[in-house]
Amino acid sequence: MAAMAAMAAGGSCPGCGSAALVEDAHYAQQQLVCASCGCVLAEGLLTTTYAEEEHLREVAYSQSTGQKEQLSRCLQRGIRRVQDLCKVLQLPTVFEETAVSYFQRAVQHPSFHLVSLEKKELLGGCCVFVTCRQHSWPLTMGTICSLLYAKQELFASVYLSLQKELELSVPALSLADLVKTHLNSFRLFQHAADVPAPFVEDKEKMVTRTMQIVELASETWLVTGRHPVPIVTAAAFLSWQSLQPAARLTCTFARFCKAAGVDLPPPAHLRLKELLEILLRMASQLAWLRVFKMDKKTVVKHIGDLLQHRIFLLKNAFCLEDEEEQRATAPGEHSPVSPPSQEEGCPAEGKRQREGGPGPLLPPCLTNPRKRLRTAAPSASDLAITGDEPISDSEIEQYLRGPEEIRAFRQAKAWP
Repeated sequence: MAAMAAMAAGGSCPGCGSAALVEDAHYAQQQLVCASCGCVLAEGLLTTTYAEEEHLREVAYSQSTGQKEQLSRCLQRGIRRVQDLCKVLQLPTVFEETAVSYFQRAVQHPSFHLVSLEKKELLGGCCVFVTCRQHSWPLTMGTICSLLYAKQELFASVYLSLQKELELSVPALSLADLVKTHLNSFRLFQHAADVPAPFVEDKEKMVTRTMQIVELASETWLVTGRHPVPIVTAAAFLSWQSLQPAARLTCTFARFCKAAGVDLPPPAHLRLKELLEILLRMASQLAWLRVFKMDKKTVVKHIGDLLQHRIFLLKNAFCLEDEEEQRATAPGEHSPVSPPSQEEGCPAEGKRQREGGPGPLLPPCLTNPRKRLRTAAPSASDLAITGDEPISDSEIEQYLRGPEEIRAFRQAKAWP
């Protein structure tokens, strides 16, 4: 304080040069202020903790905890959001601590300093999502988005940025865990006022059969490269119908999702159609079902039998037919009955397409390929290139591979 009084008596303001310096108490803190321009020339000292007060240790206000709390207000608000999200999901304490540490690292990373406020709010949810995946806790991105009222596309972009910038290793969620987690949100496992009595189903039975149908979809290329939630939703609908087909065959897919209290993903109708086509192919190989005329409604009644003999039926429906045709036509020879197909290397497929029969088991991207965009017509400069243009010495060195080629090139240059 004596230093302040001496400075006020004979000093001047460095900003405006005025000598009108006064002492001002700001929240019990003495400050030396210029009365002309308001510049703070010196500040008093504050204690931070009781221990420092006992030892008569003082620190400036700019170094005190009060100033640090004021600067990290945004960080504190984000940490509280992460903690609240963990409490809503009923996560263990170690999950909450890990998610908070990830959020603190992300906020301090330069890549997230200039992002929009909406993305910063999703950053905490991404940290919780990463933590759950690392601890094998079944949690879907859709669950986090529904709690944060966020768009899945925006959430996915923030999640990928977080994973890249912090170099986090995030394991993929298994289909079994995803099925259990997704079915936990269904409202069909207990009686409710808005759920009809025939719609209520035992949870364990539905989870088991849904898992079997998802495994069938995985074996028939329906899961590869696809979003898993529409496939799980379609499999849950088929398993639910097959457990009590008499009362549930008339229920539509949309009504089922509404009764279960879940959203109907747009591609789920296509996944349901693909699953039914696989089941119909399998049913055509089951002896006691050949006498019936199977369609997409009646095949649901026999899903239990089809799943029980899944391996045998898949082999008969998709493999034996190709093996017989390959044995009938020797390698390199064409069948004497039918001319060679236009598709080179696939005579059986050409014959099958002409006869209208079913094709082999292939991924949907091959059976129903997307239309390719038309390529632009080649320009005049491209047409002028014939391949006989001279190659410079600097470029030809890039094509040489190994000492033998270099030796042959030198001999060719030395030849008169």
